[in-house]
Amino acid sequence: MNADQVASDREPTRAQIKRWRKHLAEERMEARTYRDLSERRTGEERAVLLQLEEAERRHEEYWLARLGENALPAPKPPLRTRAASLLAHLFGTIFILAMAQRAEQRSSRDVDDDVPAHMQADEHIHAEVIRSLAAKSRETLAGTFRAAVFGANDGLVSNLALVLGVAASGMEPHVVLLTGVSGLLAGALSMAAGEWVSVRSQRELLDASIPDPNAHQAVTDLDVNANELALVFRARGESEEEAEAHAAQVFAKLARPATGESGAIAVRAALDGQESDGAGEQVGTPMNAALSSFCFFATGAFFPLIPYILGLTGLTAIIVAAAIVGIALLFTGGVVGILSGQPPMPRALRQLLVGFGAAGVTYLLGLLFGTSVS
Repeated sequence: MNADQVASDREPTRAQIKRWRKHLAEERMEARTYRDLSERRTGEERAVLLQLEEAERRHEEYWLARLGENALPAPKPPLRTRAASLLAHLFGTIFILAMAQRAEQRSSRDVDDDVPAHMQADEHIHAEVIRSLAAKSRETLAGTFRAAVFGANDGLVSNLALVLGVAASGMEPHVVLLTGVSGLLAGALSMAAGEWVSVRSQRELLDASIPDPNAHQAVTDLDVNANELALVFRARGESEEEAEAHAAQVFAKLARPATGESGAIAVRAALDGQESDGAGEQVGTPMNAALSSFCFFATGAFFPLIPYILGLTGLTAIIVAAAIVGIALLFTGGVVGILSGQPPMPRALRQLLVGFGAAGVTYLLGLLFGTSVS
Protein backbone atom coordinates (compact mmCIF):
# COMPACT_ATOMS: atom_id res chain seq x y z
CA MET A 1 0.00 0.00 0.00
CA ASN A 2 1.55 3.30 -1.08
CA ALA A 3 1.46 6.64 0.74
CA ASP A 4 -1.46 7.94 -1.35
CA GLN A 5 -3.58 4.90 -0.49
CA VAL A 6 -2.76 5.21 3.22
CA ALA A 7 -3.67 8.91 3.13
CA SER A 8 -6.94 8.20 1.33
CA ASP A 9 -7.97 5.70 4.05
CA ARG A 10 -7.83 8.39 6.73
CA GLU A 11 -10.71 10.77 7.33
CA PRO A 12 -9.66 14.16 5.93
CA THR A 13 -9.54 17.14 8.22
CA ARG A 14 -11.57 20.28 7.60
CA ALA A 15 -8.41 22.10 6.49
CA GLN A 16 -7.65 19.34 4.00
CA ILE A 17 -11.19 19.41 2.63
CA LYS A 18 -10.92 23.18 2.14
CA ARG A 19 -7.63 22.84 0.26
CA TRP A 20 -8.89 19.94 -1.85
CA ARG A 21 -12.02 21.82 -2.85
CA LYS A 22 -9.81 24.75 -3.89
CA HIS A 23 -7.67 22.40 -5.99
CA LEU A 24 -10.81 20.91 -7.57
CA ALA A 25 -12.20 24.33 -8.49
CA GLU A 26 -8.90 25.43 -10.04
CA GLU A 27 -8.50 22.21 -12.05
CA ARG A 28 -12.01 22.64 -13.46
CA MET A 29 -11.40 26.26 -14.42
CA GLU A 30 -8.08 25.42 -16.08
CA ALA A 31 -9.76 22.62 -18.04
CA ARG A 32 -12.45 25.05 -19.24
CA THR A 33 -9.80 27.62 -20.16
CA TYR A 34 -7.94 25.09 -22.33
CA ARG A 35 -11.20 24.01 -23.95
CA ASP A 36 -12.15 27.63 -24.74
CA LEU A 37 -8.68 28.38 -26.04
CA SER A 38 -8.63 25.28 -28.26
CA GLU A 39 -11.68 26.66 -30.05
CA ARG A 40 -9.56 29.67 -31.12
CA ARG A 41 -6.71 27.50 -32.44
CA THR A 42 -6.26 25.00 -35.24
CA GLY A 43 -3.91 22.19 -36.13
CA GLU A 44 -1.22 21.09 -33.72
CA GLU A 45 -1.86 23.88 -31.21
CA ARG A 46 -5.49 22.81 -30.89
CA ALA A 47 -4.44 19.19 -30.35
CA VAL A 48 -1.97 20.22 -27.64
CA LEU A 49 -4.57 22.31 -25.83
CA LEU A 50 -7.09 19.47 -25.90
CA GLN A 51 -4.47 17.17 -24.39
CA LEU A 52 -3.91 19.71 -21.62
CA GLU A 53 -7.66 19.80 -20.99
CA GLU A 54 -7.68 16.02 -20.73
CA ALA A 55 -4.85 16.14 -18.17
CA GLU A 56 -6.73 18.69 -16.06
CA ARG A 57 -9.82 16.48 -16.21
CA ARG A 58 -7.74 13.61 -14.80
CA HIS A 59 -6.65 15.87 -11.96
CA GLU A 60 -10.29 16.83 -11.41
CA GLU A 61 -11.28 13.16 -11.13
CA TYR A 62 -8.52 12.62 -8.57
CA TRP A 63 -9.84 15.36 -6.29
CA LEU A 64 -13.43 14.22 -6.75
CA ALA A 65 -12.40 10.76 -5.57
CA ARG A 66 -10.53 12.16 -2.55
CA LEU A 67 -13.39 14.47 -1.59
CA GLY A 68 -16.27 12.08 -2.09
CA GLU A 69 -19.47 13.64 -0.80
CA ASN A 70 -17.46 16.68 0.32
CA ALA A 71 -17.19 17.71 -3.35
CA LEU A 72 -20.76 19.02 -3.13
CA PRO A 73 -21.87 21.70 -3.48
CA ALA A 74 -19.53 22.44 -6.37
CA PRO A 75 -16.71 24.70 -5.15
CA LYS A 76 -16.05 28.07 -6.71
CA PRO A 77 -12.52 29.10 -7.66
CA PRO A 78 -10.95 32.00 -5.73
CA LEU A 79 -12.11 35.49 -6.71
CA ARG A 80 -8.60 36.25 -7.98
CA THR A 81 -8.76 33.31 -10.38
CA ARG A 82 -12.24 34.23 -11.62
CA ALA A 83 -11.31 37.87 -12.16
CA ALA A 84 -8.16 36.87 -14.04
CA SER A 85 -10.14 34.50 -16.25
CA LEU A 86 -12.69 37.22 -17.07
CA LEU A 87 -9.95 39.69 -18.03
CA ALA A 88 -8.26 37.05 -20.14
CA HIS A 89 -11.41 36.34 -22.14
CA LEU A 90 -12.14 40.04 -22.56
CA PHE A 91 -8.69 41.00 -23.83
CA GLY A 92 -7.91 38.12 -26.14
CA THR A 93 -5.87 34.99 -26.72
CA ILE A 94 -2.52 36.30 -25.49
CA PHE A 95 -4.09 37.17 -22.14
CA ILE A 96 -5.64 33.71 -21.89
CA LEU A 97 -2.28 32.08 -22.57
CA ALA A 98 -0.50 34.40 -20.14
CA MET A 99 -3.04 33.78 -17.38
CA ALA A 100 -2.93 30.04 -18.03
CA GLN A 101 0.86 30.09 -17.76
CA ARG A 102 0.64 32.06 -14.52
CA ALA A 103 -1.94 29.62 -13.12
CA GLU A 104 0.21 26.60 -13.96
CA GLN A 105 3.30 28.21 -12.44
CA ARG A 106 1.39 29.05 -9.29
CA SER A 107 -0.02 25.54 -9.10
CA SER A 108 3.43 23.99 -9.47
CA ARG A 109 4.72 26.05 -6.55
CA ASP A 110 1.77 26.41 -4.21
CA VAL A 111 1.30 22.74 -3.46
CA ASP A 112 0.75 20.83 -0.26
CA ASP A 113 1.71 17.38 0.91
CA ASP A 114 -1.61 15.94 -0.28
CA VAL A 115 -0.82 16.64 -3.94
CA PRO A 116 0.77 13.54 -5.54
CA ALA A 117 4.24 13.93 -7.00
CA HIS A 118 3.03 13.08 -10.51
CA MET A 119 0.45 15.89 -10.39
CA GLN A 120 3.08 18.36 -9.23
CA ALA A 121 5.25 17.25 -12.14
CA ASP A 122 2.28 17.64 -14.51
CA GLU A 123 1.83 21.27 -13.46
CA HIS A 124 5.50 22.03 -14.06
CA ILE A 125 5.30 20.54 -17.55
CA HIS A 126 1.99 22.28 -18.30
CA ALA A 127 3.61 25.63 -17.49
CA GLU A 128 6.36 24.94 -20.04
CA VAL A 129 3.84 23.86 -22.68
CA ILE A 130 1.85 27.07 -22.23
CA ARG A 131 5.04 29.12 -22.24
CA SER A 132 5.90 27.64 -25.64
CA LEU A 133 2.41 28.26 -27.03
CA ALA A 134 2.49 31.85 -25.79
CA ALA A 135 5.93 32.56 -27.28
CA LYS A 136 4.64 33.23 -30.80
CA SER A 137 1.86 35.48 -29.55
CA ARG A 138 4.32 37.42 -27.41
CA GLU A 139 6.66 37.90 -30.38
CA THR A 140 3.78 39.23 -32.49
CA LEU A 141 2.64 41.52 -29.69
CA ALA A 142 6.09 42.68 -28.60
CA GLY A 143 6.46 45.72 -30.88
CA THR A 144 2.93 47.07 -30.43
CA PHE A 145 2.93 46.30 -26.72
CA ARG A 146 6.25 48.07 -26.20
CA ALA A 147 4.93 51.19 -27.93
CA ALA A 148 1.66 51.06 -25.95
CA VAL A 149 3.24 50.62 -22.53
CA PHE A 150 6.07 53.05 -23.21
CA GLY A 151 3.76 55.71 -24.66
CA ALA A 152 1.06 55.48 -21.99
CA ASN A 153 3.53 55.26 -19.11
CA ASP A 154 5.56 58.19 -20.46
CA GLY A 155 2.39 60.26 -20.80
CA LEU A 156 1.26 59.43 -17.27
CA VAL A 157 4.58 60.14 -15.58
CA SER A 158 5.81 63.12 -17.58
CA ASN A 159 2.55 65.06 -17.47
CA LEU A 160 1.93 64.24 -13.81
CA ALA A 161 5.43 65.52 -13.05
CA LEU A 162 4.79 68.65 -15.13
CA VAL A 163 1.41 69.33 -13.52
CA LEU A 164 2.63 68.72 -9.97
CA GLY A 165 5.73 70.83 -10.50
CA VAL A 166 3.72 73.78 -11.81
CA ALA A 167 1.00 73.37 -9.16
CA ALA A 168 3.57 73.20 -6.36
CA SER A 169 5.09 76.48 -7.49
CA GLY A 170 1.80 78.23 -6.72
CA MET A 171 0.43 78.77 -10.23
CA GLU A 172 -3.29 79.37 -10.71
CA PRO A 173 -5.37 76.27 -11.59
CA HIS A 174 -6.16 77.51 -15.10
CA VAL A 175 -2.43 78.01 -15.72
CA VAL A 176 -1.75 74.50 -14.45
CA LEU A 177 -4.41 73.12 -16.81
CA LEU A 178 -3.05 75.09 -19.77
CA THR A 179 0.45 73.88 -18.98
CA GLY A 180 -0.77 70.30 -18.77
CA VAL A 181 -2.58 70.51 -22.11
CA SER A 182 0.55 71.99 -23.68
CA GLY A 183 2.60 69.17 -22.19
CA LEU A 184 0.14 66.61 -23.56
CA LEU A 185 0.32 67.99 -27.10
CA ALA A 186 4.07 68.59 -27.08
CA GLY A 187 4.85 65.18 -25.65
CA ALA A 188 2.45 63.31 -27.94
CA LEU A 189 3.81 65.03 -31.03
CA SER A 190 7.36 64.40 -29.90
CA MET A 191 6.61 60.71 -29.30
CA ALA A 192 4.91 60.39 -32.69
CA ALA A 193 7.82 62.02 -34.50
CA GLY A 194 10.33 59.88 -32.61
CA GLU A 195 8.49 56.65 -33.41
CA TRP A 196 8.14 57.61 -37.07
CA VAL A 197 11.86 58.25 -37.41
CA SER A 198 12.74 55.14 -35.38
CA VAL A 199 10.56 52.73 -37.37
CA ARG A 200 11.49 54.33 -40.68
CA SER A 201 15.18 53.96 -39.88
CA GLN A 202 14.72 50.39 -38.74
CA ARG A 203 12.92 49.46 -41.94
CA GLU A 204 15.69 51.07 -43.99
CA LEU A 205 18.27 49.01 -42.11
CA LEU A 206 16.27 45.85 -42.74
CA ASP A 207 15.80 46.72 -46.41
CA ALA A 208 19.58 46.91 -46.74
CA SER A 209 19.73 43.19 -45.86
CA ILE A 210 17.21 42.06 -48.48
CA PRO A 211 18.88 40.05 -51.26
CA ASP A 212 19.43 41.79 -54.60
CA PRO A 213 16.37 40.90 -56.69
CA ASN A 214 18.58 40.62 -59.78
CA ALA A 215 21.30 38.46 -58.23
CA HIS A 216 19.72 35.23 -59.46
CA GLN A 217 20.22 36.32 -63.07
CA ALA A 218 23.99 36.02 -62.71
CA VAL A 219 23.84 32.38 -61.63
CA THR A 220 23.27 31.10 -65.16
CA ASP A 221 26.60 32.58 -66.33
CA LEU A 222 28.74 31.18 -63.52
CA ASP A 223 31.42 28.59 -64.18
CA VAL A 224 30.08 25.41 -62.61
CA ASN A 225 33.55 24.18 -61.67
CA ALA A 226 34.85 27.49 -60.26
CA ASN A 227 32.20 29.77 -58.84
CA GLU A 228 31.41 31.85 -55.77
CA LEU A 229 27.80 30.78 -55.29
CA ALA A 230 28.77 28.68 -52.25
CA LEU A 231 30.20 31.82 -50.65
CA VAL A 232 26.72 33.35 -50.65
CA PHE A 233 25.39 30.49 -48.58
CA ARG A 234 28.43 30.47 -46.28
CA ALA A 235 27.93 34.20 -45.65
CA ARG A 236 24.33 33.41 -44.67
CA GLY A 237 25.46 31.01 -41.94
CA GLU A 238 25.92 27.62 -43.61
CA SER A 239 29.05 25.53 -43.08
CA GLU A 240 31.48 25.03 -45.96
CA GLU A 241 30.14 21.53 -46.62
CA GLU A 242 26.51 22.65 -46.46
CA ALA A 243 27.21 25.61 -48.73
CA GLU A 244 28.94 23.44 -51.35
CA ALA A 245 26.06 20.95 -51.31
CA HIS A 246 23.53 23.80 -51.54
CA ALA A 247 25.33 25.31 -54.53
CA ALA A 248 25.41 21.90 -56.21
CA GLN A 249 21.65 21.63 -55.75
CA VAL A 250 21.18 25.02 -57.38
CA PHE A 251 23.22 24.02 -60.40
CA ALA A 252 21.37 20.71 -60.64
CA LYS A 253 18.09 22.63 -60.74
CA LEU A 254 19.62 25.01 -63.27
CA ALA A 255 20.46 22.08 -65.54
CA ARG A 256 16.93 20.65 -65.28
CA PRO A 257 14.47 23.56 -64.94
CA ALA A 258 10.80 22.79 -64.62
CA THR A 259 8.60 23.06 -67.67
CA GLY A 260 8.06 26.68 -68.65
CA GLU A 261 10.81 27.99 -66.40
CA SER A 262 13.94 29.75 -67.50
CA GLY A 263 17.20 28.84 -65.84
CA ALA A 264 17.27 32.10 -63.87
CA ILE A 265 13.72 31.63 -62.61
CA ALA A 266 14.52 28.05 -61.62
CA VAL A 267 17.14 29.15 -59.08
CA ARG A 268 15.56 32.37 -57.86
CA ALA A 269 13.75 30.70 -54.96
CA ALA A 270 16.99 29.08 -53.83
CA LEU A 271 18.69 32.45 -53.55
CA ASP A 272 15.84 34.55 -52.21
CA GLY A 273 14.36 31.95 -49.89
CA GLN A 274 17.23 32.08 -47.45
CA GLU A 275 16.29 35.50 -46.12
CA SER A 276 13.25 36.27 -44.05
CA ASP A 277 10.98 38.76 -45.74
CA GLY A 278 8.63 39.11 -42.76
CA ALA A 279 10.85 41.34 -40.66
CA GLY A 280 9.36 44.50 -42.09
CA GLU A 281 5.86 43.31 -41.23
CA GLN A 282 6.91 42.70 -37.60
CA VAL A 283 8.44 46.18 -37.39
CA GLY A 284 5.27 47.81 -38.71
CA THR A 285 4.82 50.98 -40.72
CA PRO A 286 6.17 54.37 -39.61
CA MET A 287 2.74 56.03 -39.82
CA ASN A 288 1.02 53.37 -37.70
CA ALA A 289 3.79 53.58 -35.12
CA ALA A 290 3.53 57.37 -35.01
CA LEU A 291 -0.27 57.36 -34.66
CA SER A 292 -0.28 54.70 -31.94
CA SER A 293 2.45 56.49 -29.97
CA PHE A 294 0.57 59.78 -30.23
CA CYS A 295 -2.67 58.20 -29.01
CA PHE A 296 -1.10 56.22 -26.16
CA PHE A 297 0.94 59.16 -24.88
CA ALA A 298 -2.02 61.52 -25.14
CA THR A 299 -4.23 59.06 -23.27
CA GLY A 300 -1.73 58.71 -20.46
CA ALA A 301 -1.07 62.43 -20.30
CA PHE A 302 -4.80 63.17 -20.05
CA PHE A 303 -5.23 61.46 -16.65
CA PRO A 304 -3.33 64.06 -14.57
CA LEU A 305 -5.54 66.80 -16.06
CA ILE A 306 -8.85 65.26 -14.96
CA PRO A 307 -9.11 67.02 -11.55
CA TYR A 308 -8.34 70.40 -13.11
CA ILE A 309 -10.88 69.83 -15.88
CA LEU A 310 -13.42 69.05 -13.14
CA GLY A 311 -12.61 72.35 -11.43
CA LEU A 312 -10.65 71.06 -8.43
CA THR A 313 -7.91 73.29 -7.06
CA GLY A 314 -5.02 73.35 -4.64
CA LEU A 315 -3.89 70.31 -2.69
CA THR A 316 -7.13 68.48 -3.48
CA ALA A 317 -6.42 68.58 -7.21
CA ILE A 318 -2.83 67.42 -6.63
CA ILE A 319 -3.93 64.46 -4.50
CA VAL A 320 -6.66 63.43 -6.94
CA ALA A 321 -4.29 63.69 -9.92
CA ALA A 322 -1.69 61.56 -8.11
CA ALA A 323 -4.33 58.99 -7.13
CA ILE A 324 -5.70 58.68 -10.67
CA VAL A 325 -2.25 58.31 -12.18
CA GLY A 326 -1.27 55.87 -9.45
CA ILE A 327 -4.18 53.59 -10.32
CA ALA A 328 -3.27 53.79 -14.02
CA LEU A 329 0.38 52.97 -13.27
CA LEU A 330 -0.65 49.99 -11.18
CA PHE A 331 -2.84 48.78 -14.04
CA THR A 332 -0.15 49.10 -16.73
CA GLY A 333 2.44 47.47 -14.49
CA GLY A 334 0.05 44.63 -13.66
CA VAL A 335 -0.67 44.05 -17.34
CA VAL A 336 3.06 43.78 -18.01
CA GLY A 337 3.32 41.16 -15.29
CA ILE A 338 0.35 39.20 -16.61
CA LEU A 339 1.59 39.13 -20.19
CA SER A 340 5.06 38.07 -19.06
CA GLY A 341 3.56 35.18 -17.09
CA GLN A 342 4.87 36.61 -13.81
CA PRO A 343 3.16 37.82 -10.61
CA PRO A 344 1.45 41.10 -11.54
CA MET A 345 1.69 42.83 -8.14
CA PRO A 346 5.50 43.30 -8.01
CA ARG A 347 5.45 44.74 -11.55
CA ALA A 348 2.55 47.02 -10.68
CA LEU A 349 4.32 48.32 -7.57
CA ARG A 350 7.54 48.80 -9.53
CA GLN A 351 5.69 50.91 -12.10
CA LEU A 352 4.05 52.92 -9.34
CA LEU A 353 7.30 53.60 -7.45
CA VAL A 354 9.18 54.64 -10.59
CA GLY A 355 6.38 56.96 -11.71
CA PHE A 356 5.80 58.53 -8.30
CA GLY A 357 9.54 58.89 -7.78
CA ALA A 358 9.91 60.99 -10.93
CA ALA A 359 6.79 63.05 -10.16
CA GLY A 360 7.84 63.50 -6.54
CA VAL A 361 11.19 65.01 -7.50
CA THR A 362 9.49 67.50 -9.82
CA TYR A 363 6.93 68.38 -7.12
CA LEU A 364 9.69 69.11 -4.61
CA LEU A 365 11.50 71.26 -7.16
CA GLY A 366 8.26 73.15 -7.78
CA LEU A 367 7.86 73.77 -4.05
CA LEU A 368 11.43 74.99 -3.86
CA PHE A 369 10.99 77.25 -6.88
CA GLY A 370 7.74 78.67 -5.54
CA THR A 371 9.29 79.37 -2.15
CA SER A 372 12.34 81.08 -3.64
CA VAL A 373 10.21 83.28 -5.89
CA SER A 374 7.94 84.39 -3.08
